[in-house]
Amino acid sequence: MKKLLVASRGEIACRVIRAAKSMGISTVAIYSEADLGSLHCELADESFCVGPASPKESYLHQQTILDVALSANVDGIHPGYGFLAENSDFARRVVSENMLWIGPSPDCIDEMGDKDSARQIAKAANVPVLPGTDRFTIDDEPDLLGLASEIGFPLLVKATAGGGGIGMKLVTDPTKLTAVVESTANLAEQAFGDGTLYLERYVANARHIEIQIFGFGNGKAIHLHERECSIQRRFQKIIEESPAPNLAADVVAKMAIAAVSLAQHQNYQGAGTVEFVLDADTQNFYFLEMNTRIQVEHPVTEMVTGRDLVKMQISQSEGTQAVIEQGEIMTSGAAIECRLYAEDPSFHFIPSPGELTEFTIGANENARIDTGYRVGDSVTIHYDPMLAKLVVWGQDRTQAITQMMDLLNQSKVKGVKNNIAFLQATLKHPQFIDGMISTHFVDEHLNDLI
Repeated sequence: MKKLLVASRGEIACRVIRAAKSMGISTVAIYSEADLGSLHCELADESFCVGPASPKESYLHQQTILDVALSANVDGIHPGYGFLAENSDFARRVVSENMLWIGPSPDCIDEMGDKDSARQIAKAANVPVLPGTDRFTIDDEPDLLGLASEIGFPLLVKATAGGGGIGMKLVTDPTKLTAVVESTANLAEQAFGDGTLYLERYVANARHIEIQIFGFGNGKAIHLHERECSIQRRFQKIIEESPAPNLAADVVAKMAIAAVSLAQHQNYQGAGTVEFVLDADTQNFYFLEMNTRIQVEHPVTEMVTGRDLVKMQISQSEGTQAVIEQGEIMTSGAAIECRLYAEDPSFHFIPSPGELTEFTIGANENARIDTGYRVGDSVTIHYDPMLAKLVVWGQDRTQAITQMMDLLNQSKVKGVKNNIAFLQATLKHPQFIDGMISTHFVDEHLNDLI
């Protein structure tokens, strides 16, 4: 590969561009009118405008992006995460133009992108799956209470095409089930163009654990250990770490085996993540979904394994990535990632657009900062308000927490509201320090954290 187009923006575009350039690959950035002069464009060798601020008219406009790729004579396209990263139609169009798609096969994206299909595949691979219903639509006029009685309350109403916490709602009251199903279906139709739903058992005392995998095709895959992703707001992650605290080694091992089994079953190629919900009371775990792309939190894994997942993705697509044996993947120390957002934690974490009049991020020898912003840049209403990912490594979890607190104490953001104080409060909370966390941590301790 001589030239690569990065079909994304912000910190992940910067991350991929840097990796490609370190491999001697020329890079092409795309940007919307709202992102004119952005950091990812400055880092790339070439950059092209693909439309107005609206993602639908720019970062999601497949034809425009393909036209840029063809005119720039690129050899491949890396989609980053978000936007078109898990769009099988776009992947097929890239391949049909004789360009390399930096990701798994379009068929695999299809199979794992549909949550109901993914559940069936997980079952076939002997991966534990939560009790749930088959897919349905409102037009099917399902017997909702009859379906729910087989699962029990509380339960989750989930969109089959959902992701990132969108299209997922908790129901505790049977009398509200119909209304929640209808509202979730409408939201899913608007967000994904697909109002298909299913019901799934809700785990009350849950932890969100994910396993990073990498597939080499032909049934060969490995894992790069686990990440703890339980610190969330609105079903979206805020803090991730590896290894997961207070989790028995045999449970982690079983999860890893299940994740690799799923990847092997799919003849998976490239980086992917298998997400599980862990019942903290029983220590049983269940398949949630598989993300067929690089994850926001991939630096946590890179910090403890010393492996560069983006470079591995590129090499795999080129056909130059050597097969790595599981025994070669070693871990060292502990890593923590904090997502720095332009948002107001005291007001339901509402995004806070505006100009960054000050943007100073701390630094130390064990820290990694991934960002797409600089002083003077504007945070707009059009895109995710994440400003940066702060990642640290320590010899153990205690040292990693101390390193992160030092980093946050050095950081200053002005011009927009931000969650620095919220992150600091979380890291120093006694239960977080003790590793006593769950997906309800933020809700349960919200008054303390804000």
